[in-house]
Amino acid sequence: MSKFSDLPISKKVLFSLEKMGYEKPTEVQKQAIPVVAEGKDLIAQAQTGTGKTAAFGIPIIDKVQPKEKKIQALILVPTRELAIQVAKELKDIGRSKRVFVLAVYGGKSIQHQIDFLKRGNDVIIVGTPGRVKDLIDRGYIKLDNVKHFVLDEADRMLDMGFIEDIEYIMSKLPKEKQTLLFSATMPKEILNLAEQFLKDDYETVKVAPEKITVDRIKQKAYRVDEDKKFDVFKDVLKETLQGKAIVFTRTKKMADEVAKRLKREGFNADAIHGDYSQAKRERVLRDFRSGKLDILVATDVAARGLDIKGVEVVYNYDLPNDVESYVHRIGRTGRAGKEGLAISFFTPEEDVFFTRILKTTKAPIELINLSDRQMRKPQKGRRFPGKKRFSYR
Repeated sequence: MSKFSDLPISKKVLFSLEKMGYEKPTEVQKQAIPVVAEGKDLIAQAQTGTGKTAAFGIPIIDKVQPKEKKIQALILVPTRELAIQVAKELKDIGRSKRVFVLAVYGGKSIQHQIDFLKRGNDVIIVGTPGRVKDLIDRGYIKLDNVKHFVLDEADRMLDMGFIEDIEYIMSKLPKEKQTLLFSATMPKEILNLAEQFLKDDYETVKVAPEKITVDRIKQKAYRVDEDKKFDVFKDVLKETLQGKAIVFTRTKKMADEVAKRLKREGFNADAIHGDYSQAKRERVLRDFRSGKLDILVATDVAARGLDIKGVEVVYNYDLPNDVESYVHRIGRTGRAGKEGLAISFFTPEEDVFFTRILKTTKAPIELINLSDRQMRKPQKGRRFPGKKRFSYR
């Protein structure tokens, strides 16, 4: 199965995919789309960068009815950046059907989001648990007609302490609905969730992450407060930059911002991401490969599949959304039997996720703590409603 037209997808959605430049389905899309289209519940293990948004987004877009003008699908994600990213991709997939998608998240005026909800056009809501709960409490998000519920980056949301918000939201959903869990890792807590909330005949999809050897890569991590992050990054860069370097950010906006600030500081840097024209992306990559450019600032999506040799250092200006993406990022250095260096920066708010990286990779990461705030540990013994007790390992 090598074409989207081989999958159970409507002509309207296929037209949108063609406009988006989608050519061949990824492994998770091949496996998940038929299951979701059939209406079954699903638990899928797939890392960021494998095309999982389209894996649940394509069949959901096909199923919703824009003319009903009621919320028919709810997708919960852990961060505002992911909410924006997922909502944009769903809008593009649903363009031919004129499907309205709204992203709701903290850090932006709630009134602005309320104004959109009042219009009553949105059939898909993508949001962070806290903001979704707030809008439910205020009476602006009504879940009575939701037929599809997605928990995206499930392991990350549990790490970030969203348990109570998630259980509250799930208690407001109709009993008859399709539930989809997408998670990069599959700890016992996620499997417990599947047992508790998915129908007995749920399907499982697993896409194996790329295997990368990190033995030859020296890893460091700087724990730093958000307002000092760039200055620390800049100083570390001056001390450690050698040859070609890739700087990873979580969003396109941050890639542009970091590249711009690096240029102002005199570094030979440029950004690459999906909003750039094909011509510009090719020019930046050509300059980087030839050595005219020292630093490439990129998102995971932009860097996916790029064959770039001779990268001496990888910098994670932002931690990625999952552990496998972290391993994949740092695996871009230390290739062909050479030593590599990977340096990450994270804030105290990301303590729990950094701990997961340490435990999952079992890698010796040198930690330099530049924050006065005490290190947070994973929460233990929190409950989902009336079900088994579980703890983080």
